Amino acid sequence: MTANIRRNVLIALIAFCAGIAGALVGRTIMPVVPPRSVELHDFLHNEIDLDTAQRAKLEILEADFAVRKHQLETQLRTDNARLADAIAREHADGPQVNAAVDRSHTTMGALQKATLGHVFAMRAVLRRDQAGKFDAAITRALTAKGQ
Repeated sequence: MTANIRRNVLIALIAFCAGIAGALVGRTIMPVVPPRSVELHDFLHNEIDLDTAQRAKLEILEADFAVRKHQLETQLRTDNARLADAIAREHADGPQVNAAVDRSHTTMGALQKATLGHVFAMRAVLRRDQAGKFDAAITRALTAKGQ
C-alpha cells in the first residue's frame, strides 16, 4: 500500500470514528424530545377535562387516524427506498431521482394534510372553552423553537 493510500484510509477511519463518537455524545447530552403529536395527545387527554362521550369519540378518531398514518408512513418508506434505488442508479440529480423526490414529497404532503384533518376532527369534539386551550397548545407546538 502506498503512503498516499494509507494516509487516505487513515483519514477516512478517523472521520468515521469521529462521526460515531459525535453521535454517541449527542445522544448522551441532548435529551430526546417527544414528537409534537405525542405532546398534543397528552395535553388533550391530561390537561383538558373531557367527558365520557368526548373520550369515546376521540378514541374512535385516534384509531382511524392510526390506520391512515400507518398507511402513509409505509408509503413514505417505500418512496424512500425508491429514492435510494434511483440515487444508486443515477449517482446524480437525474430524472429518476427527481421523480422519486416528487413522489416522497406528495406522500409527505398527504401525511401532513391527514394529520391536520385529524387535529380539526379532534377539535370538533371539544366545547368552546376546551377548544381555546387546544388551539393554544397547537400554536405552541407549531411555533416551538427547533420545529
